[in-house]
Amino acid sequence: MKRIAVLTSGGDAPGMNAAIRAVVRCAAYHDIKCLGVAQGYEGLIDGIFRKIEVRDVGSIIQRGGTVLRTSRSERFLTEEGRKKARQQCDDRNIDGLIVIGGDGSFRGAWELQKMGLPVVGIPATIDNDVNGTDMTIGFDTALNTALDAVRRLRDTAHSHDKLFIVEVMGRHCGFIALQTAVAGGAEFAVLPEIPFDIGALCKKLKASRLSGKNYSLIILAEGVMSGYELQKKLAEQAPGYKATVTVLGHIQRGGAPSSYDATIATRMGAYAVNCLLEGKHGVMTGLVNGHMTPVPLPNTWEVKKRLNPELLELVKELSI
Repeated sequence: MKRIAVLTSGGDAPGMNAAIRAVVRCAAYHDIKCLGVAQGYEGLIDGIFRKIEVRDVGSIIQRGGTVLRTSRSERFLTEEGRKKARQQCDDRNIDGLIVIGGDGSFRGAWELQKMGLPVVGIPATIDNDVNGTDMTIGFDTALNTALDAVRRLRDTAHSHDKLFIVEVMGRHCGFIALQTAVAGGAEFAVLPEIPFDIGALCKKLKASRLSGKNYSLIILAEGVMSGYELQKKLAEQAPGYKATVTVLGHIQRGGAPSSYDATIATRMGAYAVNCLLEGKHGVMTGLVNGHMTPVPLPNTWEVKKRLNPELLELVKELSI
């Protein structure tokens, strides 16, 4: 293992730069040359490589986003695109590739692994929906960003006796919505994993009002519907409840990583390099019960990561 490459793919997540820094510095420690690939798999296909030295990654640990930039590549979904990407690595004598991203990025990494290129994945997505790891890079920061907004909105909701719908990210999973609801004391969480019941929501809101609570917060994962769609449904089913919608959007992706994200990103970056050195490839760097563990890449998407049932029950029990 003399020369490796690293890329970031898919949506950006706070802590990606900390992972890049760890990869570069751990590689240098073991006398391995490191190349950075710009713009994810698109850059891999087009051969946009640059050498990254130890000093090049100084002071990026606290920066959000990714200095390598990222993209979603339609071309890489084709056999021709993957063959071209593989050839670009061969032309530069790349012995191993580290892919920082989510399960979609890992599917691409697995295709390269099957073509003979040793690959290790690092899970980085604010959705926390990658199976085989307790936490993904970026989730903790995004959660705290959402929670900060919810706490501010609660002040206004209380002052004006308002009902707020807060739309958070989560196309196919409700990890951000669920944990924001628990930590923010919301009355209801609308999640992709749970069939939506407008009747149950209206019943909960009515019960809260009868108990003397004149304001409420609903946390909505974007994958279920938009906040404005839910606002319309409430107006139709419960005319007495006029909701105000706040869409947090992409602010959840930006900003400096939390202490937790910077730490696990650093651990995962170094562990990825060591996996390549030890001949462990076709794997993801999983964090399981506090320990770094190699997880076969197919496991990251073949098994769906489930929400914590205890947290689901807590939302019901405590929002009285």
